[in-house]
Amino acid sequence: MDLYFPPHYNSKTDVFLIIHGGGWRSGNKSQLTFFTLSLMQKFPNSIFVNMNYRLASVSQFGIPNQTNDIDSVLSHLEKTLKYKPRFILLGNSAGAHLSMIYAYKFNKNKRIKAVINIVGPTDLADAGFKGYFDYSFVEKHLIDTKVIPSGISTVQFASPVSWITRTSAPTLSYYGKNDQVIPVSQKKILDSVLNKNNIFHESFEFNGGHLDWDKEYNSTFLITKIDQFLKQADKK
Repeated sequence: MDLYFPPHYNSKTDVFLIIHGGGWRSGNKSQLTFFTLSLMQKFPNSIFVNMNYRLASVSQFGIPNQTNDIDSVLSHLEKTLKYKPRFILLGNSAGAHLSMIYAYKFNKNKRIKAVINIVGPTDLADAGFKGYFDYSFVEKHLIDTKVIPSGISTVQFASPVSWITRTSAPTLSYYGKNDQVIPVSQKKILDSVLNKNNIFHESFEFNGGHLDWDKEYNSTFLITKIDQFLKQADKK
């Protein structure tokens, strides 16, 4: 992981944890280095962590390895900083999925202040998502079936919306109107479940496809909305 510290910080300093995409089995933190630096300009007093995680393959499941890696990073930071910060999980695509499922399912210590979900899959059973080109990998290799309790399917377990409760973290979402990988239906499903549970959330759409969220205009809009969202979340 890459660590970025402001000149001064204290026990109230928030930590952004940045989690890259890549279909759970590819990608690298370097893909989000430029966006992380852009965020740092907007949030100069925050700590930033841009992390890698173990990639999934036909011989290595993504979950729980990847959620365990997030947990390990959070624990390491708490130990290093010598205080328990509030974490903002921000990811794109598969990284957004991991951010959400960690915050909603694995956040037992209530460490997460908010989730920033950029083009992330939220309901893996949605008919719109089943057109994903690597869907068979998601079904067979994303989740270790040993961690799935009886009575729940693999895709249900792997869907962030399955784990939203009335105490889930505030969530900001950003989706492309012409995304051929993660359809806008994923945004609508997530918004509906967050609404039902009275979770503070906002969602926005941008013109373009799956990779267009970080084009200059779109990313500038997103960073502004993140700033406004977090200020509102602080008041909740």
